[in-house]
Amino acid sequence: MSLKSFISLPFAKLIVFKNNKWKLNAVNVQQEIMMGLIKKACYTDFGRDHSFSTISNYSDFKKNIPIRDYEGLKIYIDKIIDGNKNVLWPGAPIYFCKTSGTTSGTKYIPISYESMPNHITAARDAILSYIAETKKTSIVNGKMIFLQGSPMLTKTGSILTGRLSGIVAHHIPAYLKKNRLPTFKTNCIENWENKVDAIVEETMFEKMSVISGIPPWVQMYFEKLKKMSGKLIKDLFPMFDLFIYGGVNYEPYKNSFEKIIGKKIDGIELYPASEGFIAYQDSQKEEGMLLCVNHGIFYEFIKAEDFFKESPKRICLADVKIDINYVIILNTNAGLWGYNIGDTVKFVSINPYRIIVSGRIKHFTSAFGEHVIAEEVEKSLKETVEKIPAEINEFHVAPQVNPSSGLPYHEWLIEFEKKPKKTIDFKTLLDISLQKQNSYYKDLISGGILKSLEVTIISKNGFRNYMKSIGKLGGQNKVPRLSNDRKIADKLTKF
Repeated sequence: MSLKSFISLPFAKLIVFKNNKWKLNAVNVQQEIMMGLIKKACYTDFGRDHSFSTISNYSDFKKNIPIRDYEGLKIYIDKIIDGNKNVLWPGAPIYFCKTSGTTSGTKYIPISYESMPNHITAARDAILSYIAETKKTSIVNGKMIFLQGSPMLTKTGSILTGRLSGIVAHHIPAYLKKNRLPTFKTNCIENWENKVDAIVEETMFEKMSVISGIPPWVQMYFEKLKKMSGKLIKDLFPMFDLFIYGGVNYEPYKNSFEKIIGKKIDGIELYPASEGFIAYQDSQKEEGMLLCVNHGIFYEFIKAEDFFKESPKRICLADVKIDINYVIILNTNAGLWGYNIGDTVKFVSINPYRIIVSGRIKHFTSAFGEHVIAEEVEKSLKETVEKIPAEINEFHVAPQVNPSSGLPYHEWLIEFEKKPKKTIDFKTLLDISLQKQNSYYKDLISGGILKSLEVTIISKNGFRNYMKSIGKLGGQNKVPRLSNDRKIADKLTKF
């Protein structure tokens, strides 16, 4: 056992012990976070505009701070870009995290001196929680790779700007840098296919132990490795024992991953966002991810079914319940206030508070009022492949409202790694499972409003080629699993 491996276990146990203080006292910690944020930002432009000096409890907080999306905060962001300080948070952001917007185009999410460390600490603690629980210390001896965006930064006004993964690359702890791949030069390659090719060459003969990234792009990396070496990943990387992922649900990829790896592999799910690091998987035995309640974010929640009402009820952590879909709202130590990031979450535990990401509030299929969400389609797909063996690379669900003949239906565009023996049986079982998950969908089928779903098979690498065609191949980009229109579906059918 190496010295690093020997030290890692007691260090991991110490960190987990320390984290238990906030993990098991989450409601009180959140109250302290809320008041601390208000006090710190009291004399900012936003604080004055929203009378922070009068806020003494959560009722005041809700009264003074409305729910907003990026467009609602853009007037303040523009002031920061123009060089103003003390706008949303004291001083100026140290970074803008650049993300793709919808109605507003590119979004510039502020990262402050206070918020930056939380992105690193949460990811570190996820790995340490794994070591403390499993005692698998050997992972610290090998090389670690993080498939991420370019660390090259530009400036927006006077603020350094880049993608989240690229920004984080500048803050990797010194003790990890010797073990970390790829090199900075390779990481700066902008073209994703060229970048993955370079990473393959760099890592082919290294002792990889931890691999991290969004599942579809890690799968692309694995496929290139296998093609070049002629080996399964487990034979190429005998020390590889841990896959760290986030961004999309790993479950649809699991079978094809294990096939190309050649063995089952432990996984850690992370929930990082440009706006803050929200949760991480702290146990291999328990469902869900631990909500980061002590990381500079005060959380609010709105029932997803109520979100589009005129005055939806906002609640704090103390009032959440298990198994309800909530829109998650952030207030952060980077100056985001009442900020809707668009995700929906569901609590699977409240002691401690653990969540799963159930979907996106704007990503659903509801052409007829059925409001089918990501969690439901992913569960349906999982149930189906367990009964009718198949391997899924990627999928997208969209309504077909005006078919050339017959009733409307849901179209599932699926790229199979391994097709089911009988697609008709697969389709039938998938539809039955979705009806079980969503009673509104079932009523529409039984009432003759919709016909059973249809499966359209997308060719191998079709989703990648689609992403390439719209200039979003690799990095943190991903195809939405659900849509309420056919903008994506109609383009995907070309592949």
